[in-house]
Amino acid sequence: MQGEGFHVGEPAVFVRFSGCNLACSWCDTDHRQGTEMTAKEIVKAVQEAWPHKQKGWPLDTLPFVVLTGGEPALQVDEELIEALASAHCYVAIETNGTRELPEGIDWITCSPKLNTFPKLKHVDELKVVFDGKSNPELWRQEIDAKHRFLQPLHNGKTSNVDEVMEYIRSHPYWRLSVQLHKILGFK
Repeated sequence: MQGEGFHVGEPAVFVRFSGCNLACSWCDTDHRQGTEMTAKEIVKAVQEAWPHKQKGWPLDTLPFVVLTGGEPALQVDEELIEALASAHCYVAIETNGTRELPEGIDWITCSPKLNTFPKLKHVDELKVVFDGKSNPELWRQEIDAKHRFLQPLHNGKTSNVDEVMEYIRSHPYWRLSVQLHKILGFK
């Protein structure tokens, strides 16, 4: 289940890639573990995990696949995107935007990080983790996005939700995104 951003609440299969070119203190990826898989093996795992097979959903319900990490752009290539497309998957990626992406991705979420300069200039969704120090307006000016979200910074014990909500009140082109999967405890 997608727990944040534009697609919150939609059933999804997550393909989580290990490794990242940044070192964000709040990252929820264990970069020490991972299983190397071919594009074909990933497609097979996605097909086995997609819930319509278990629950009798209509076969025309496309598997919603979210490529995430770490930083998936370090490993995602044209072969994987083509394999997922051939399996009739709707492919989304969540990236920090510091690397170019292969063609054919259906939905791009860019979540830039402090002191980085994304190479991506046009995305579907801009999701900024608001730490109270960075200026989200820099990202808004740098990256053309159909949808813009500010997300509170959760450090495990506290969150700056009030600060984010106040910012959005004075900058209404931003929308609030919370990590619903963490709040409700679902995966």
